[in-house]
Amino acid sequence: MTSSSAPGGETQLATAAGISCYTIWGLLPLVFQLIGRLGGGPWEILAHRTVWGAPVALGCVLLARQGRAAIAVFRDRPTLAWLTLAAVLIAINWIIFIWAVNSGRVLETSLGYYILPLFNMAAGALIFGERLDLQGLVAIGLAAVGVVLQAVALGHLPLVSLALAVTFGAYGVVKKRVNAEAQAGMLVECALLAVPSFVFVLWLQAHGQGHFGQSLPLTGLLVACGLLTVIPLVLFAWAARRIPLSAMGFLQFIAPTMTFVIGVLQGEAFSPLRGGSFALIWAGVAVFAHGAWRKSRRVMKAAAPEAALAE
Repeated sequence: MTSSSAPGGETQLATAAGISCYTIWGLLPLVFQLIGRLGGGPWEILAHRTVWGAPVALGCVLLARQGRAAIAVFRDRPTLAWLTLAAVLIAINWIIFIWAVNSGRVLETSLGYYILPLFNMAAGALIFGERLDLQGLVAIGLAAVGVVLQAVALGHLPLVSLALAVTFGAYGVVKKRVNAEAQAGMLVECALLAVPSFVFVLWLQAHGQGHFGQSLPLTGLLVACGLLTVIPLVLFAWAARRIPLSAMGFLQFIAPTMTFVIGVLQGEAFSPLRGGSFALIWAGVAVFAHGAWRKSRRVMKAAAPEAALAE
């Protein structure tokens, strides 16, 4: 069922699912920071995130009855190769994020995910030949100036922000090229990452450097990383099919806004110059969001007569 035909009750549930997934992503820095304070390092957190994410992803595939689709992906070498690249990109994105939030760089992660939709817009134009209108060019231009101003404020390029936007943006590009069901593809990615991660966890435990089983709270948080990885993705996939893209475009800024607040409340340096860079990024985001809303409105108006005739 498409978003335009979804009943009101289902649309409300889908909106709630979208808000929930982005809220979980917005709270992840606090979870990773808590694990860090209890002794877990970034690589150990990443390993447990993938190890425990795999069985959750398997459960989602079984519930969605996509088991045969997942097996078919493992047998299809070109698709498996693309998903292997996707898994590598998302793992790089995760380790940068985990390291950053445990290194006092939460604001840089926030900036990265504000930049992301503008990066996606530019990638769509360069890679897929999508046309950029004036609003798109203005949005990207404002973001570019904001990044330059951020570099001046920090005294160096905001590499964490750029790396997060590029890796997740590239992950999206790869996923766009993959011909696989969402749940099946997610399971394959988790499985590919879980194998080396499991070996790494065993190595840590054997050498007395692992923290699994050390205390109930820490063990519970490490296991929860799997749920906190897969569940938001499931909620996102379910919501994206049932509400307009413009609505998801607005909702996606919940997470970086939450991380921005977290970074400020935790006392990260926030000079007027840095504030100015965020203001430019936010202006670019506002232009982007307005453009997405207008496009969605045009699509819905064009589809209305066809829907009426179909009835």
